[in-house]
Amino acid sequence: MPAPTAEARIRVRYAETDQMGVVYHANYVVWFEVGRVELLRSIGLPYKQLEEEGILIAVAEVTARYKRPARYDDEIAVRTTVKQVRGSIIRIGYQVVRVGDEELLCEGETVHVVIDREFRRANLPDAYAARMAGE
Repeated sequence: MPAPTAEARIRVRYAETDQMGVVYHANYVVWFEVGRVELLRSIGLPYKQLEEEGILIAVAEVTARYKRPARYDDEIAVRTTVKQVRGSIIRIGYQVVRVGDEELLCEGETVHVVIDREFRRANLPDAYAARMAGE
């Protein structure tokens, strides 16, 4: 079964651009979060529900490879895919594309550690790990 994937669409706001008229690099990390939250919601695991159950998913690593610039008023799609779920580690991949021409603007990955409310490493419950794995 294919890994769960979701798409979130965003219109680039003027405040997200820099003096050169392109999206400031740190905004892509924010967009990764938008994609990740939408992905979890699409598989029936809204992040708010996870938190209420004491399951926290901390970001441990972020990578981003910038390919082409996004500009003010571009409509972009953040395509998010679960790449791996193993024990307390979750890897999520991202592609940010311009909707009009499907140009790849940025691709990246986040690595997460599942923790409890005391910030101790914890395994994702089996049923949730299965959903994230597309089972």
